[in-house]
This record gives sequence, C-alpha cells and structure tokens, in this order.
Amino acid sequence: MKIYLSGSHGLVGIALKEALVTEGHIVVGLGRDFKKPINFEGVDAVIHLAGENIAEGRWNAAKKERIKMSRLTGTRLLSEQLASSDHKPSVFISASATGFYGDTGSDVITESSPSGSGFLPEVCVEWENSTEAAEQAGIRTVHIRTGIVLSRKGGALKKMLPPFLLGGGGILGSGKQYMSWISLDDMVGAIQFIMAQDSLVGPVNLTAPNPVDNKEFTNVLGKVINRPTILPLPGFAAKILFGEMAEAILLSGTHVIPEKLKTAGYPFKHAELKDALTDVMKG
Repeated sequence: MKIYLSGSHGLVGIALKEALVTEGHIVVGLGRDFKKPINFEGVDAVIHLAGENIAEGRWNAAKKERIKMSRLTGTRLLSEQLASSDHKPSVFISASATGFYGDTGSDVITESSPSGSGFLPEVCVEWENSTEAAEQAGIRTVHIRTGIVLSRKGGALKKMLPPFLLGGGGILGSGKQYMSWISLDDMVGAIQFIMAQDSLVGPVNLTAPNPVDNKEFTNVLGKVINRPTILPLPGFAAKILFGEMAEAILLSGTHVIPEKLKTAGYPFKHAELKDALTDVMKG
C-alpha cells in the first residue's frame, strides 16, 4: 500500500512509519502546509497525526490558539483536499484524543459516551468535525481518540521518569484521577489494525483495556523501576507550576475503554500496565 502520513517526525509517527515500511508499505511524509495541492493518485490510506503538543509549556491565550488551530485548520484543509481529489484513498485516519470526554471521574467511558465541557473537549469536538468533507465524500474516516502513550522516547512518561528515577516520584493531586494509557507498540499496532478493518469507522478509542488511577499508576511505575514513590505533588502545587494545563490534563481523568477495538478483536500486546511499563523500561 501507499500511505500518506502527517506528523511522521513525532513519537507515534516515527514508530508507525518504521512498522509500515517493515511490512513493505510505501510511506510518504506530509508537511503541515495543507494549502498546497496534494496528489493522492495511487494513495491507499492517509493517516493524519500532526498537531501542537498540548503538554509542552504553560497554556496562555497564544498557546491555546496554536493547539486549536494546528488541529482544526490542518485537518479541515486536508479533508477538503481528500474530498475534491479524483482519486480518493480508501481510509482517512485522523488523530483525536480521549480529552474529547473531559473529566469523567470513575465513570466507564466508551466511544458512545458524550463529549465533556471545557477547552480540550471543545477542541476535540471541532477537530473531529473538521473531517466532515472527507466523510461526506464517502471516504471511511476514523477518529483515533488516543490516551497516554507510554514510551521512554517521548510523551508523558518521558517527562515523568526523571524525578521517579531519582526517588522523587509520587501521586498527583488526589491520585484518584484515571489514566487511560496505551503502549506505543499497541498504538502502532491498533492503527495498522484499523487500516485493515473496514468495519471500523468514526471514533475509536486507542487505549489499553485496563486503565488505572494515578495512585495505581504511580505504585506500579515505582515497583517496575524499583524506586520509592512517597513524594506527592498536591493539586494546588501542580496548578502553580503548570497553570490551566494542570487542571485539564494532570488532575483530571477519564476511565476509557477501547470498546470498538475489543469488539473487532484487536490483540493487545500490553493489556496490563505492569507488562507495558516493564517492556518500556527494557528499551
């Protein structure tokens, strides 16, 4: 297959490209300027992962605007190009996030659950709506609502590890907020699975089937790396350090279940957090 991939230099993009090329696919990286005409002749699938990093730096008005527009504008322009192309790829996989659901406490969340309220849920709703042109043109469109991707090479875990390795890790806030995680291997594997499953359309949660709360995540990580986890970061301190981002990402949580992947029969490599973290720390 010939596959166009945006965000090919990001954490997931690099791993996904390597896996696809290993399987014999032709992968072409897309830049972020979707105003330029794109030739989709011979392209079988388009995977769109590009977007501003939401966890990098404090949120201010300018940062929030970059987060929003890097997702909405690029996705809309790419979708419109797909819709107007004489040759239409069979599938368009566009990034989204479990932030769609907002802070839902311990309630079990599936793809049929409603969106939440606040900045991130609103961005995710508009983000997914930005693919409308491609959907209306008959292209199978999938919104991958991604959780916390576990890797030492990037994402949340890379930022968490230094204090934990020094014995300075601990729970965040109350520790009761759920962390819906997925290993990088399963993130890549699930995207490949979605490409091959014509029945998968619309929102698909890309999370492991066994989410945990922050307290359990902290305890498991400490055991895997053999370090104490006795230095908590209170909620008020997190807000001082990280501002609005702390409330939206670190101190809120969502208990997300990958119902569609489970029903379709995706074979998770890492269904349990301990196995996932143990494998990550070997790399």
